[in-house]
Amino acid sequence: MLELDRRRGNNLGYWAYSASVRFPDQPVILDWADGRQRTLTHAQLEARLDIVASTLSKSVGVGERIAIGIGNRAEFVEACFGAMRAGLVTVPLNLRQGRTRIAHTLKDSGCVAAIVELSTNAHLQELIEDSGIGLRVAVGQVPSGWHDYTQFFNESAAPFEPPLLQSKHPAMQPYTSGSTGTPKGVVLTHEGQMWWINTYLSLYNPTPEERSLVAVPLYHKNAMAGVVKAKLPGGACMVLMPEYNPRQFLINLSQFRCTHATGVPTIYTLAMRETDLMETLDFSALRSLTVGSAPVHYKVRRGMEQSFKCPVTESYGLTEGGPVMFGPPTDNRPVPSGSCGVLWPGCEAKLVTASGDTAQKGELWVRNPGLMTGYHNLSAVTASRMRDGWLMTGDLFEVDADGFWYFCGRTDDMFVCGGENIFLKEAEDLLLTHPVVLEACVVPAEYAAKGEAPVALVVASPNLTVDEAGLKEFCIQHGPACAHPRRIIFTDVLPLNGAGKVDRGRVAKELRNILSAAPSA
Repeated sequence: MLELDRRRGNNLGYWAYSASVRFPDQPVILDWADGRQRTLTHAQLEARLDIVASTLSKSVGVGERIAIGIGNRAEFVEACFGAMRAGLVTVPLNLRQGRTRIAHTLKDSGCVAAIVELSTNAHLQELIEDSGIGLRVAVGQVPSGWHDYTQFFNESAAPFEPPLLQSKHPAMQPYTSGSTGTPKGVVLTHEGQMWWINTYLSLYNPTPEERSLVAVPLYHKNAMAGVVKAKLPGGACMVLMPEYNPRQFLINLSQFRCTHATGVPTIYTLAMRETDLMETLDFSALRSLTVGSAPVHYKVRRGMEQSFKCPVTESYGLTEGGPVMFGPPTDNRPVPSGSCGVLWPGCEAKLVTASGDTAQKGELWVRNPGLMTGYHNLSAVTASRMRDGWLMTGDLFEVDADGFWYFCGRTDDMFVCGGENIFLKEAEDLLLTHPVVLEACVVPAEYAAKGEAPVALVVASPNLTVDEAGLKEFCIQHGPACAHPRRIIFTDVLPLNGAGKVDRGRVAKELRNILSAAPSA
């Protein structure tokens, strides 16, 4: 038994095992797969994880890659963590990506097996069959030559004994979004991720009374780090929305007495526009909301606090970096607006300037046991991002005298306009201070006189009015003149990427098309 315990403790597939022992009948996942409400308890999840691990271990070897392409339903958790329990390396697929990027992920990772829900992406079946993957398991629609998920992972599976994994054995290989180039596989270890989970549990102690609403994709770190790996080991329950809808999001928060929700800023921004519905619902069970994965303007945070009447926590993390290393202090000090909190114990961080000096503002470098071991098959790229155990995040941060950290933007989001450095977040924050602006995305555009200058796509409040000239003048009056957008285009909604964040690349393309006829200097 001692040996089994050691194997469990070193295996991310057992991340919620203790909850199944302590709270076996407590609900752990509530979802609406196939249009009907389903509830899975901690004991049932534990049994399902063993079945998945036992079945896969008969066909796939320890250390081999398996693609997981399932929507927001219990089967994602079963397949992802059950595979890891067997020592396989899970490769979560970004289901909102197109053919080219999914094909790259499958080829680059070398997956030998796949468990997917074909209805989530029109290209999945063709890409997986063309990739030569031998073991193909489908959730829902089952093509010829594929295994049916329910029949393949059935109750007849033999009892499972986990393999003893080495300390640096890879557990997951999620891929970056590819927004700055070809998607890269991020290798995360069992040991590193279990360190992160244990650190979170020691700091924040989630309980079975907690119920978290998740409306972002499970394959993204916002849901994975914010709820799956953080809350479920403490016995909490996860309420899964198959897809985001702002009105249904609000209804679920109220109807299921959710104590917590996690998401990107856009999720809350869209929900708070449903003022007629919000006035009829009861959010008194809410204890906290987490918002992150994208810059959070104080207007959004303040609106959330006023609308939902609960504390709001801003989170920061990146897949390569642990993933999260900042949080609210445990001594109950209030977190200043705009800050993602204080540094976790066991983590190191420093801010490095362009000249290589350390300062109170600069590029964030981090070092902790949860860092990636590297990018899959990209040793040169890994070497360019990691130095002496430090990960260079590419994110600009500032730290105050009280140890609170503030995200300031991306190093690659800076460009030069008329000899001045312009940061896109700075220009967006300037726009968002105007009461009419609900959302804003700023990108650089070519201008003959200045090389590049900021232009903006803006979502405005329907209850207030302002024209482009008035908003430009506001920016000139209230911020550095060089940062004011030279053109402002109004829209009903900003385009989002697969993680639910504003897709800056699509914004740039849309604005180029609009401005190409008659750009203004």
